[in-house]
This record gives sequence, C-alpha cells and structure tokens, in this order.
Amino acid sequence: MDIKKLFSMQRQLDERIETERGLRGERLVERKLLALLVEIGELANETRCFKFWSSKPPAAVETILEEYVDGLHFILSLGLDLSLDKHVQWPNVEESEPLVDQFLRVFEAVHAFRMKLDIEAYNQLVYAYAKLGHALQFTAEQIERAYVAKNEVNHERQSHNY
Repeated sequence: MDIKKLFSMQRQLDERIETERGLRGERLVERKLLALLVEIGELANETRCFKFWSSKPPAAVETILEEYVDGLHFILSLGLDLSLDKHVQWPNVEESEPLVDQFLRVFEAVHAFRMKLDIEAYNQLVYAYAKLGHALQFTAEQIERAYVAKNEVNHERQSHNY
C-alpha cells in the first residue's frame, strides 16, 4: 500500500473541508477521535461479529470495506493533524486475532493514542487497524483501491454541500 499517496489525498480533502467549513486553525483532534470511534462501531455493526443473539448475516463485503476505509480516513487525518505522517508505514500483517478481539484491540489503541498523541501510540493504532483489515480478509491493495474510491466520493459530497 502506498500510504504516502493516501496521506497526500487525505491532506487535500482535509484542507478543502477546513477551508470550506471555516475551520482553518481550529483543533479538530478530539472530534476526529470521536468520529473514528463511531466509524469503528459502524464497521463492527456491519460485520455483526458480536451479535450472538441474531442469525442475520453480515453486510456485503463491499459495504464492510467501505466502512473500514471510512475509519482509515480519520486515522490518516489524525496523523496529518499531529505531523506523524512521515514516520508511518502500512504494516504487513500476516495474522490477526478473532474479529471481536481485534475490534476491541482497535478501540483500546484509539484510547491509548488519545492519552499520548505520540508516534508510538499512532503506530500501534495503525498496526491494530491493519490487523483488523487482515481479520476482515482485506488485502492492502483492496484497502487502497477502496480508500481512493471513497476519497473521491467524499470530495463529491463536499461539492454538494454534504
């Protein structure tokens, strides 16, 4: 995955949103952290991995992948806000935990990152999120393609006063 390309695309989207919404110079880290947690929750909801009381199947793979990259948008945006983007590589993950455990690890990583806001905690968050992608059986190439597509959708939404 070309994470530098994704950071560049995210920077353009963030700059556009901040300019068009009059948010230049405003600290958005806390709001982005909450948005990330909401997106992770939406992703978990689509997988239905924790819904032991229901026999309804998970959403379509495309829907789950789109939810996954929604979270990635906020992870990248947080890295940019804190100037951590130059110190990050997308990890090559070869194993992961069961899906419920992996979701919990991601929530824990977001919380740990919120407490420190440093490169070590950020890298741990990126790693936990990559492991979640692996647990969802997404390749780095699928994630990158889906990110690029959703980034275009997000720009289009901004053009229509979303």
